[in-house]
Amino acid sequence: MKSQAEDLSYYGYTQRYYGADTAAAYYILSLNGGFRFVGQPTWFRADQRGKFSWDFLNHKNTPLEEVDMSYTVINYTGLGNLEEQRSLRTLSFRGCSEVDDWFLSRLHVFQDSLEELDISHCPRITTGGLAALRNLKGLRRLDISSLPGISNPGLVVILLEEMLPQCLITATGYDHSLRLEEVEEKEEQMPTQTGTGIGRIMGHNAEREKVL
Repeated sequence: MKSQAEDLSYYGYTQRYYGADTAAAYYILSLNGGFRFVGQPTWFRADQRGKFSWDFLNHKNTPLEEVDMSYTVINYTGLGNLEEQRSLRTLSFRGCSEVDDWFLSRLHVFQDSLEELDISHCPRITTGGLAALRNLKGLRRLDISSLPGISNPGLVVILLEEMLPQCLITATGYDHSLRLEEVEEKEEQMPTQTGTGIGRIMGHNAEREKVL
């Protein structure tokens, strides 16, 4: 298996000769991910041995609409290979071991198009990192299930629902019990502007997690 450094060098070569869309497609396949082009019904995916069809080269200069990077090793640097994809509607990073808070902070580049995001089962995401999702105002579905780095998941869901009121949030794999007095205590800490309050509370939780 090639390292990500090698994948990035191939990305640069592909971008020069085939354009950013084809280069992004190649990068996804090289990490055993999958994608669908805008206006096309077919998904391109690598098989269990990492082999894939080169037919995606027939769609030069066609942007990507859906990307599935579940259980791949994509990281903050690798995400840069997708940044020119401004037609992305769905992104899945389910179970990605390198997806962390810094990674989430880079997703704002997709704020004009992204509608569905799956960051479930990512072990390095913490409560503080979720505050970066406030920029994704067009988000309609968000899956934050089974994030072991999240404390007070019941409260986090409440805050996310206030931050993204048009978004359906899925959060399974937690004990959602939350004492009423805890909710009231947090609400008292929130200033008039909801966004600022959410960021402050999530940031406070993140600092607490670092101490613990």
